[in-house]
Parts: sequence; structure tokens; C-alpha cells
Amino acid sequence: MNHKTFKPQENLKEWIKCYWNLESDFENTPVKNTIIPDGTMKLIFHYGDTYKHHPNNKESIILPKCFLIGQLTKPYVVEPLGVTGSFVVRFQPNGFFPFANIDIKEIKNTAVPLNKLFGQEGEVIGEQILNATCTLDRIALIEAFLLKRLTNKNYIDSIVKSTIDTIIEANGQFSVSELSEKNNINRRQLTRKFSSTIGLSPKQLSKTIRIQNTLKTLLTQEVKSLTDLAYENDYFDQAHFIKDFKEFTGLTPKEFYGNDLKMSLIFDSKD
Repeated sequence: MNHKTFKPQENLKEWIKCYWNLESDFENTPVKNTIIPDGTMKLIFHYGDTYKHHPNNKESIILPKCFLIGQLTKPYVVEPLGVTGSFVVRFQPNGFFPFANIDIKEIKNTAVPLNKLFGQEGEVIGEQILNATCTLDRIALIEAFLLKRLTNKNYIDSIVKSTIDTIIEANGQFSVSELSEKNNINRRQLTRKFSSTIGLSPKQLSKTIRIQNTLKTLLTQEVKSLTDLAYENDYFDQAHFIKDFKEFTGLTPKEFYGNDLKMSLIFDSKD
């Protein structure tokens, strides 16, 4: 698979983490990919063939050509139905909030078509991006579209932003009590703020960032012991590590330590 990332323009960095595109011919595309939660929402445009989603113990679903994927709290298994050509807008954890006209916490693990998000304008921008000839053109189109909707700069909640930064810097190794105390806010208030602007609780985001940091270690370093890896990432014990790992990847650490590692790199929270 050919994967490239691109930075957003300065006016959108507060909201967008990066853009990326993924291309592959059918013969070199894995049969199924497991997308692992990373704490961000994404606009996805399949300018190649579309994908099929395989929910756990449910009938498979053909995904739209253009859609928003809500916050993931569990592994999201997809299967390409032909040649892959995908352009993705990856938001900051709180980055889609200024553009949302739906309840963010209600769309977890859900693909929402663009016309449901933006009406007729969503259909138009979707067609424009699908028909664009290169990634830079797609970036220019989506940036103009989003900047037009970014009319109020007061969407930034300083407490939420500060807490997100703390969670990421600490690789998810702060408790919710520590986070609320650090920001001088009631635990329930902090949870409500997170739920409405991110779609996750502080605890869920912390768990997500911690598992992504663990995956990055598996990808970039020689791991001699999964037990040591668990303690390095502040898991209580091996059982706690295995439980969280399986919750987010669908596999135990030993099962996952193989071909599935490569796909998780694309969704690493440190991009």
C-alpha cells in the first residue's frame, strides 16, 4: 500500500491533525484491515473502489463513497472491494466539533454519509473531491469547504484542549481524577465537556492514546517481553494489558504481533 500524509494550512491546524491518502491495486491490498481506535474522527473519500465494513456478529455493510467515521471505541474491520484510492481528513480529537450539526457522542463506531452531515453541499464537495486528479487538489477543495464553515473561533474549550494535550503528552497514563484536579474542574463536568466536544470520555481517550503508544512501541522497537511492555505503558498487570489490547484490536497481544501491525501505523496518534 502507498500511504502519504500532508499537513493542513495554518488556519486549520487547531482542528485538523493531517490529511492522508492511501492507494493500492487490488492484488496488493489485504483481504481485510482492522482499523484501531486512535481518538480522532475522520472524513473519508473513496475515489477508488469502496470498502465493506464487517461488524462483529452482524451482516456486513457497504460503506458510502464519502462519509465521516465517528469516534471508534472498538476495532473496525473493513474489506476493500477493488482498487484502493482513499483521501482522509483526520481531525484533532476535538477538531470536528466546529463543523458538526449532529450529536457527536451519538455517532461512535458509525459511518455518517456526507449528505447527512452537510446536505446538498456535502454531496457537491464529495463529488468534487472524488473527481479531483491529485491529493493537493483534494486538500485545496476540502480546506476551502471547511474554512467557509469555520465562522466562529470560540469553539476552543481551553479546559478540554489542555486536558487533551496532557493525555497525549503523558501517553494516556493519567487517571480522570488526576486530570480533573490538574485542570481544577469537577470530574463529572470534565466528562460532560469531553462527551459533547470529542465523543469520548477522558478515560476512553486516555485508554485509546495508551494503546496507540503501545502499538507504536511494537512497531518501532524490539520488544523482548510483552510483560515489560505492559508495565512500561502503566498497565496494572498482564491481565489488564491483555484485556485493553483485545478491546481495541480484537486480538490478544501475541495474536496481533504479526501482519496486523502495519495497518495500525496509519492511525497512530503521534502523526
